[in-house]
Amino acid sequence: MRTLIVVPARYASTRYPGKPLVELTGPDGEKRTLIRRSWEAATQVDGADRVVVATDDDRIADHVRGFGGEVIMTSEACENGTARCADALNALGEQADIIVNLQGDAPLTPPWFVEALIDAMKADPGLAVTTPVLRCDAAALSGFLEDRREGRVGGTTAVFAADRTALYFSKEVIPYTGKTLTDSDDIPVFHHVGVYAYRPDALARYITFPTGLLEKWEGLEQLRFMENGIPVTCVEVEARGREFWELNNPVDVARIEAILTKQGL
Repeated sequence: MRTLIVVPARYASTRYPGKPLVELTGPDGEKRTLIRRSWEAATQVDGADRVVVATDDDRIADHVRGFGGEVIMTSEACENGTARCADALNALGEQADIIVNLQGDAPLTPPWFVEALIDAMKADPGLAVTTPVLRCDAAALSGFLEDRREGRVGGTTAVFAADRTALYFSKEVIPYTGKTLTDSDDIPVFHHVGVYAYRPDALARYITFPTGLLEKWEGLEQLRFMENGIPVTCVEVEARGREFWELNNPVDVARIEAILTKQGL
């Protein structure tokens, strides 16, 4: 099966304009942009046949070409990363059995998170869309709750059925626990990792659907699949000692830099 990884990136982020070009300092003191670190994360994935950055912004495109990445220019009308992946696939004009969306704000994504999605899709041809979920430890849950207390829109949580079909995704912390939990508890909160693997037909159908009400209010693109009857399958992944966080807000820069330094990435 041919697998294409698309790293969508846009300059005009509502919460953080210019985010892809924000510099992050690693353990060696070297500054690399968010989009470069995300592209590097994508190139570490085993089983990927091609990695491209999809953007509508010349500043991002020129920067990516400057460090040796491949760029595909997409429409300014793409309202989210999934739509940008669909546009990129059409623009590339190539066949792919699995299209992976590794979002340009997730440089801490371990390769095995993505490989788990690819493996799941290869093992079950019936899966239309897959996405990773990571069980929160006490520290991660505390980070989620702190963001909500401070009025920040941070990471996303997911709940799913016994067969791993997603029931809902939210920027609120779900399910409600009602008490402080420790690592000795069986914490029921799962961090949704912003990576997706799609079948081409699911991706093609996605862009024919209007924006759904849940998608609009939550600001979560994957809900459009669910609102139109296309199941999203959650694939549980393990951290293996790695910390994961996306760059959602300016305050996340220091958090991600600390993780890069701590883990020597």
